[in-house]
Amino acid sequence: MRIAVNTRFLLQDYLEGYGNFVQETFRRIAEKHPQHEFIFIFDRPFDKRFIFGKNIIPVVTGPAARHPILWKYWYDVKVPAVLRKYKADVFISCDGFCSLTAKVPQCLLIHDLAFLHYPLFIPRSHYLYYKHYTPKFLKKAKSIVTVSAFSKKDIHACYGIDEDKISIVPNAVKEIFHPLLPEEKQAVRDGLTDGKEYFLYTGAIHPRKNLTNLLKAFSLFKRRQKSNWKLVLSGRLAWKFKPFIESLKTYKHRDDVIVTGYLEEEKLVDVMGAAYAFVYPSLWEGFGVPVLEAMRSGIPVITSENSPMEEVAGEAALYVEPGSSKSIADKMMLIYKDEKLRDDLIVKGRAKAEEYDWDRSAELLWRGILRAMG
Repeated sequence: MRIAVNTRFLLQDYLEGYGNFVQETFRRIAEKHPQHEFIFIFDRPFDKRFIFGKNIIPVVTGPAARHPILWKYWYDVKVPAVLRKYKADVFISCDGFCSLTAKVPQCLLIHDLAFLHYPLFIPRSHYLYYKHYTPKFLKKAKSIVTVSAFSKKDIHACYGIDEDKISIVPNAVKEIFHPLLPEEKQAVRDGLTDGKEYFLYTGAIHPRKNLTNLLKAFSLFKRRQKSNWKLVLSGRLAWKFKPFIESLKTYKHRDDVIVTGYLEEEKLVDVMGAAYAFVYPSLWEGFGVPVLEAMRSGIPVITSENSPMEEVAGEAALYVEPGSSKSIADKMMLIYKDEKLRDDLIVKGRAKAEEYDWDRSAELLWRGILRAMG
């Protein structure tokens, strides 16, 4: 069998959500099924480390698909040409898009419908594309996969897709994330925050991540606790980030906010492991991988209620109303004051993170691919 895979998010310098999912699942799938061939379709030159085995055939077909016009061209013209040339039996796409012109059965993984709930937080051209084509993608796909029960219910509610057509393949977390020793934590703090304790957010910088409310919450925390603690924001500048970055210039506690930009994985492991607590007040997610990374790193988590993060973390996190800076600040102050609570969350978080495993996710995705083929 020849399985074609959309690998345009396997990017050497920015291996984030979609890219991590493809890397972790298909590394395992290709290894476990050496009798099958995998056609990895890139839209730009690729790093050889993403060719996980001898049964993987890399194909580069441009142009780089990074805006709606080129999305349409790449998926409906370039990808079908590759599928025909290599006689693919199935096409799997893990970024919410599929080909509307390809003849082979397709398995579509759609992480979330954030664009429907927060349309103003993305470029208008992207929103219009998602709004117009997502129902067509869902109809075209023979098999649909998503990352949480939360997203499965949302897809069913918004588009009326039969829930039996949607399977759940949860994310997991890499083993590289781990707790640090006390001296290792101090070394990281010495280099990052002049030795001060810090709250941490990791993820892309854009409006849906709710960082403006996080700044307001940090102001409340600083005013009430009179502490010298820092707030570290780690992640690439994604979209509509300029108003937030400009607001930092006049932010009262700007000297206590550290923006690291995108961090390589090895550096992120240290920054995560040395944090006092992880704060992730996102307005909408499909899963919330950073929450798992934090729990595996042995730091307590504060995140959003009524979200898939509740599904992921269960009793191993504190939950806030993301629209309320006071709610976020209250939990930051609680975890600052209550060492016993913090220790309890760390233990529960470590145990919860162990429930998520990339081997299991890869097996579930493989079943979704087979379902697409009937």
